[in-house]
Amino acid sequence: MPRYKMILDLDTGIDDALALAYAVGHQDIDLIGIIASYGNNLTDVTAQNSLDLLDLLGASDVPVFYGARHSTTTDDFSVMPVSKTIHGKNGVGDVAVPKSSRQVDAQSGIDFLIEAAHQYQDELIYLPTGPLTNLALALEKDPAIAHLIGQTTLMGGALTVPGNVTPFTEANINQDPEAANTVFQQQEKLTMVGLDVTLRTLLTKKETAEWRALGNQKGQLYADIMDYYIDAYYNLDIDKRGAALHDPLAVAVAVQPDYIDTLPLNMKVTTDKVTGDYGRTIGDTEKLLDETTSKAAILVDQDRFVHDFQRMMLAVLA
Repeated sequence: MPRYKMILDLDTGIDDALALAYAVGHQDIDLIGIIASYGNNLTDVTAQNSLDLLDLLGASDVPVFYGARHSTTTDDFSVMPVSKTIHGKNGVGDVAVPKSSRQVDAQSGIDFLIEAAHQYQDELIYLPTGPLTNLALALEKDPAIAHLIGQTTLMGGALTVPGNVTPFTEANINQDPEAANTVFQQQEKLTMVGLDVTLRTLLTKKETAEWRALGNQKGQLYADIMDYYIDAYYNLDIDKRGAALHDPLAVAVAVQPDYIDTLPLNMKVTTDKVTGDYGRTIGDTEKLLDETTSKAAILVDQDRFVHDFQRMMLAVLA
């Protein structure tokens, strides 16, 4: 029986698609729902991507809910041009995944998260791989979830390395720094899986060739999607050795924390636009003497994780 109930909060682009597959395949995870967010694409697109991929993976029983469509400080959202270059115009490498006939659930993703926090408490893992807007809105509506959710493991931030949007700011945090600061200041049992560790976990076309060699639709489509990502990393000179497994590493860490070493640290996100470090994830000097409620991943056993990830993907895609 699965040990954990998990909610994925996805702005479903390519590495989100990998995280989804990893969660579907892991024997310790009961994936109870996906909240769609903006980020790599518009919320309508990311929700449809999640529905399509769930059906492709044989997990059409998992509901998808709409989350926020823009940040807490804006009235609309436009996809960054670089996101379209990295993830494709449709978010999944411009690969045509068969469209699901299912509909997005009528309940809001914010209410779904709050209800799940009260129902499952310590059993619940909440795992956002995009902006933290949905959790910030849920905390505003029901502050009790700060201590009810069993663990929150997020992909985002950068503590010991530069950001990938500005010298200080990582892309997910950059989408809504104010919401991220709310989460870092309030949410308990929080683990940040940031660029410090995800940039060390690289997948290559050697692995995707093994997916393709499975000879089925799932393997073919996922290989096409990931090869687009690897090519984007190469062409944009992000990393010519492969593409980072950002989001699936966060899923893996949530259920197998010994993949990483962490630094216990109460953190904040800078929201002053004048200082030049807007959106930076850093230790909160006002809470250095307080009990620590969050931690940041700083090292990862990348060889073991990439090996285990590939083994999981071959099983999920078979």
